[in-house]
Order: sequence, then C-alpha cells, then structure tokens
Amino acid sequence: MISFARRYFSPQEVDLLASISDPEIQRCEFLKLWTLKESYVKALGRGFSAAPFKSFTIRYRAATEGGLHLSGNCSSEASEIIVESFDETKNLTSNWHFSLLELAHTHYAAVCVEKDNNIGAIVGEGGPRMKLTAWKTIPFVEDECVTGTDAIATLSCLS
Repeated sequence: MISFARRYFSPQEVDLLASISDPEIQRCEFLKLWTLKESYVKALGRGFSAAPFKSFTIRYRAATEGGLHLSGNCSSEASEIIVESFDETKNLTSNWHFSLLELAHTHYAAVCVEKDNNIGAIVGEGGPRMKLTAWKTIPFVEDECVTGTDAIATLSCLS
C-alpha cells in the first residue's frame, strides 16, 4: 500500500499513511484519501494527467483539536479540509466543500463542490451541508433509495 501511495501521493500524505500501524485501517484511510483526491480533480474539471495527485496535498484537521483525522461529524466547525498545491496553480484552491460517505460498509464515495455553489446545500447549525440522495441500483432489477438507511453512512462533511 505504501509503495503505491509513494507513486501517487504527496510526501505528507505518504507520511500520514505510514504512521498507521494497523494494515486494515491504513487501507481504509488510503481509500478515503484517494476518493477525496479523485473527487477534487473531477470538481476542477480536469483529468488525472492534468492534475496529478502528487501535485497537491489534502490535509484534514479537527478545527477544535488541531489534529489530523479522516472522520467526524458533519459540522464545519468540527473538521476542515485543506488543499495545498505544489504547482501554485490558480485553479487548485481550498474553496471547496467535501462530503465523504461509506456505502454498504464496503465502498467510499466523495462529493466535492465549490463553496460559492450553494445548489443543493442546506444551511444548518454547522453552516452549509450538502443534501445528497443515494440510490442502490441493480440495472433492470432494482432501484432503491438508500438515503437515511444503514446502507449509507456519512463519515465527514468537510470544508
């Protein structure tokens, strides 16, 4: 896992993953980080080759504790994400809202939207939150809304 991370992630992200001794937790954190990075690149409207994952770092910080973490509640005061660009590209900014979801205890999904874009946002006690609807779809067999069930869990709403 770490050798793969060294190929695609920034040194800071590799250090974060290397500091996790439990292989299963390390694998989960790797997947969460990859998913967040992928959602960010897609939100920029750029492909993997136009914004390589090594060209920016995603850092997580508990706003009240100042420590790194990947999970928490959805309050923007409880957690934040910081995107740092090594290329100083003006398109790579920290002006984003992220939502990280665990799906059916087996997959992760991340959504990244610009902070100025309030389409689908709900203003709550912690500031704006994303309003997402998740569907479990088996083509030609089943379409089931799984929002609000135990099949989908919000891990973090980060900004």
